[in-house]
Amino acid sequence: MPITVLIADDQAMVRQGFGALLAAQSDISVIGDAPNGKVAVEETARLRPDVVLMDVRMPEMNGLDAARTILAAHADPPVRVLMLTTFDIDDYVYEALSLGASGFLLKDAPAEELVRAVRVVAEGQALLAPTVTRRLIADVTRRRARPKPAPALDALTPREREVLELIAKGMSNTEIAEALFVAEQTVKTHVSKVFSKLELRDRAQAVVLAYESGLVTPG
Repeated sequence: MPITVLIADDQAMVRQGFGALLAAQSDISVIGDAPNGKVAVEETARLRPDVVLMDVRMPEMNGLDAARTILAAHADPPVRVLMLTTFDIDDYVYEALSLGASGFLLKDAPAEELVRAVRVVAEGQALLAPTVTRRLIADVTRRRARPKPAPALDALTPREREVLELIAKGMSNTEIAEALFVAEQTVKTHVSKVFSKLELRDRAQAVVLAYESGLVTPG
C-alpha cells in the first residue's frame, strides 16, 4: 500500500509543489491538503493519512496546536506528523518534538530530502538528521535555565543509558550496533526497553528527554 500524505500549509504554491513532487513517487499518495491548522485537524480525522506534513506558521490554528490535537487523538494506526519549518522558530520545533512529532524538515530542503523524510517517518522512525536536529535542540536547550530532572532515567541499565545517549546524538540502530560492537537486533531490544521504561513515543522524544535531563549536553 502506498504511503498516504496530507499537506498542511497556508501557501497554495507550497501545497501544490510538495503535492506534485510526492505524488510522482510510486510509493506515495497525496490524499488531501489544508490551508490552516483547523482544517488539517479535520481532514486528518476524516482521511487518516499515514503522514501529515505540517507547517508551523498558519492562520486560525498554527501547526503546533494542530499537531498537539492530532497526536493527542492517539489514532490507530498512528498518524505521523512531520513539521515544516525555518531556522527562526527553533522553540516551536523543540515543543513539537516534545509533543510527539516525528521530526521536522526545513522548507527549503532539496526535493529528495522531502521524499526521504516522508518515507522515514511513515516507517515509524524519527527524522533526526544530525546536522539539523542536534543543532536546533542543542541551541534551544542551551537557552533553558537548567536541566529538568528525569527520575525515570534511574530505571535504565548502564547499557540502556549508553544507547539513549547515542540515539540523542542522531545515530541509527546500525550505527549504534557498530559503535558498541553488538548485533543490530540487540540494539533494537535495548531501544525498545528504553522507550518502554521512559514511556517515549519515538526517537524524537528520546532526543528531547536526553537533552532536557542533561544526559547529553549541547556541543
